[in-house]
Amino acid sequence: MRTLNLALAALLLLPTLANAGPLEVRDAYAHATSTAQPVGAGFATLVNSGGADRLVGVSCTCSQSVEMHSMSMDGSVMKMRKLDAVDIPAKATVTLEPGAMHLMLIGLKAPLAEGQTVPLELRFDKAGSVSAVLSVRARVPAGHEGHEHMHKH
Repeated sequence: MRTLNLALAALLLLPTLANAGPLEVRDAYAHATSTAQPVGAGFATLVNSGGADRLVGVSCTCSQSVEMHSMSMDGSVMKMRKLDAVDIPAKATVTLEPGAMHLMLIGLKAPLAEGQTVPLELRFDKAGSVSAVLSVRARVPAGHEGHEHMHKH
């Protein structure tokens, strides 16, 4: 019986070990949206304890698609640009944050409500898929983040 219990405990740990590789997703979150917002923004900290890798895709059950974007100043105008991939250097931390690189949740299936959590799947060149949970936080007042509304690219 003890052997069976140990075997069952080991099986329960497998999902944890699958995502316990060199890439870890921390503090994944989005801000709450209104019914008028067809897009939202997602943020996270990507911690790489292994060799260099690239984030090549993201999916979320809350939206039709997810794009990786960067933001930069062009003179006095903030420009947002779609990225094909995000480089994750070896033994480094990359932060997806407001006003910089971030995730755009395009075609929200429903408004994101404060306190809600949704599964997020990040796909890396070498590490493969890494699952995370996107937590929805209170909406930030207008003008404080610069991309919580529709954008023209």
